[in-house]
Amino acid sequence: MKIGIDARMFSKSFTGIGRYNYELTKRLFQKREDIEWVLFMNEPEFLEFKAPRNVKKVLVNAHHYSLAEQFRFLNILKKEKCDLIHFTHFNAPILYKGKFVTTIHDTLISFYPGKKMNSWWRKLAYNKVIKHTVNDAVRVITVSDNTKNDVIKLFNIAPQKITKIWNGIGEEFYEVSDLEKKTVKEKFGLGKDFLLYTGNWREHKNLVRLLRAFKKVLEKGHSPLQLVITGKSDPYYPEVLETIKELELQDKVKLLGLVSEEDLVRLYNTASVYVFPSLYEGFGLPPLEAMKCGTPVVASHVSAIPEVCGDAVLYFDPENILDMAEKINLLLTDSTLQQDLVKKGYEHVKQFSWEKCASETLKIYDSVLE
Repeated sequence: MKIGIDARMFSKSFTGIGRYNYELTKRLFQKREDIEWVLFMNEPEFLEFKAPRNVKKVLVNAHHYSLAEQFRFLNILKKEKCDLIHFTHFNAPILYKGKFVTTIHDTLISFYPGKKMNSWWRKLAYNKVIKHTVNDAVRVITVSDNTKNDVIKLFNIAPQKITKIWNGIGEEFYEVSDLEKKTVKEKFGLGKDFLLYTGNWREHKNLVRLLRAFKKVLEKGHSPLQLVITGKSDPYYPEVLETIKELELQDKVKLLGLVSEEDLVRLYNTASVYVFPSLYEGFGLPPLEAMKCGTPVVASHVSAIPEVCGDAVLYFDPENILDMAEKINLLLTDSTLQQDLVKKGYEHVKQFSWEKCASETLKIYDSVLE
């Protein structure tokens, strides 16, 4: 049996789809050594990846939404003649007629296309590709029931064709020592208490409202408090920096940029509260990562977030700045609530396993190849 996996998004770093590819393939290769695996990759990951004995890696160098994806990648897929392909994102060549399954992580662009996807031709390409992929796939995997329901409504897909398989949480997230907490504070010049946000700056991440809510929290008597934001600054979203300046928060907001995996884990551990203000998520790994590090979480009550986080977080309305500020303030001041959420978080994250994700994905492969 020969199974190919589209791993053009492949990364050890803590990024959504890249991490999914890394964690899933590692376990698939170990679980089924009888299968001939083909991993389709871009550079530089192609050069860095050391393929196990039962894995062939193939260089594609075709980025998503590109002509190379539709033609060069298509020819490479035809040449390999796999019994099954797993497109781990919805970007599949439209003319590919082989048997394939796909994973849909979210339908974000349908709701929040963002400034990079606002041209008519990009929207046309997105709709054409995702509709083809979910319609032509023999099975569709979604990472949450929320995404499953979105796919059904948006693309009129039969529910029985879709299987929800949750993402996992890696062993990289754990409680660190007090010395490590002290070290990360000194490295980034952090005070005793800070809120933490990790992720990108796109519109749906709702950072402008978070900044305005943070300003109100400071006005409630938390003047020493800081807000720490990791992630690369995005020139497409200057309103984040503009809002910091408008609210005169330059001394209170720490923009750390991209941080190492080790420092990210330390920041999770050291934060007083982790804040997740997103307007839309197909899954939402960061709150679970924070829970595993023993940090209380306050988050939006929209999209997949309540499904994934359960009763282990304090929720707010992401479009209501006052509600966001009040819930952050409550969690900062109520030590009993903090302890309760931390305890619930430890138990809650036990449901999310990359081993389980890989096993359930293999069942999908077997079912369509029987």
